[in-house]
Amino acid sequence: MFRRGIFYTFLGVYLRSYLGMSVTETTLFETLPMILNILFQTFVWGRITDRLQLRRSLIVAGELLASVGHLALWYLHARSPDPRAAGWAIIWGLTVIEIFWSMSNIGWSAFISDAYGPAERNAIQGKLASVGGAGRMLGIVIGGLLYDGMGKAYPGWGFQAGGIFFASAAAMCVSVIPLLFIPEGGVGFRPEEAPGAGAEADARAGGRASGPGELRVFAVFLVAMLLINSGTNSLATFKAQYLDLPEGFAASARTISLVMDVESGSLILVGFFLGALGGAMGIPALLVAGTLAGAASLLLYALAPSIGLIYLASAFKGLSDGCVSSSSYAYASTLIPPEKRGRYFAAYNATFMLSWGTSATLVTGPLIDGLVRAGRPAAFAYRAGILSSVAIMLLGLGLLGLLLRTRPARRGAAAGPSA
Repeated sequence: MFRRGIFYTFLGVYLRSYLGMSVTETTLFETLPMILNILFQTFVWGRITDRLQLRRSLIVAGELLASVGHLALWYLHARSPDPRAAGWAIIWGLTVIEIFWSMSNIGWSAFISDAYGPAERNAIQGKLASVGGAGRMLGIVIGGLLYDGMGKAYPGWGFQAGGIFFASAAAMCVSVIPLLFIPEGGVGFRPEEAPGAGAEADARAGGRASGPGELRVFAVFLVAMLLINSGTNSLATFKAQYLDLPEGFAASARTISLVMDVESGSLILVGFFLGALGGAMGIPALLVAGTLAGAASLLLYALAPSIGLIYLASAFKGLSDGCVSSSSYAYASTLIPPEKRGRYFAAYNATFMLSWGTSATLVTGPLIDGLVRAGRPAAFAYRAGILSSVAIMLLGLGLLGLLLRTRPARRGAAAGPSA
């Protein structure tokens, strides 16, 4: 999460303002890599982890290969003959890196369900969200300092000179060290400190996707989550661009970092309480509440007359991220047969991975570019794009509501730990 904060916070601004790419083109650094990510999760790594029951090994290998890939990416980008070629080098380089990074994504998704029972997964995801939020906050701060050389260089210096690439690669190498001290995982993993983990507990939770009916439920759930995640995450691609607009908020790199850090701070705070919230509200209600918080965040971004409300929007975004990611994982985990966690979690992860760029590339980006070409002010175009994201998110919420109304989670899956 430190790597995500330092690398992606200002990448959209760098591609747009420094390298001269269009809004739609800048969305491709999320879309193309994520497509490769889910293809390899689904058809390669998911099948390998199910057959060999490897979790930790995939995570370690994925992080190390991605670390080396970032160093190669900087070199290729720096050697490009012109700015636009440098931008495309980053986009295609990240696309290749995601092939290997997807090993890590599927590894941790399966490992959590191996190690913890259905009633514990929401709380564990909440704690991981808090730790990840702290890492992301630190990454954003350092990214803001490096982006313009602490105000002593030009905007984009951190990417051009390589500091952001190098720091990201180092973070991924360091992240591997604690992973060497955890078990391999797998469907046979039964740690004493996690009573109730495994196939028996999932069966008691009542959600194993073993029959045609359960598979249909899982498929509808995936569509709903794809729409919800696409709505809330489409803004991530061009959020910094929007705040950076001279005719808009004209935010400095420091201000953009602070806005992002408010989001991370909110995520850290809510993460500690997600176990209790899941137990009190139930997982479905927590998922709906998180989705509504995400919609509120987007509306505030679109309608805020001043930067003050943007900070409030960021707080709602952090709240939404924590609630949606933990509760949707907990709900999905009860629908997945333990022996097929690799393949099924690959499909679940796809709803999150694709959300980072697909709707931005197909809907939001072209809408913004089209309005700008039509002569509308850039700030107006970005706000219209954000409102289109709200519509996508609410469509997903409607589908989720129908699903939860006809097939609510059973109590064993819906509640977190009671204490």
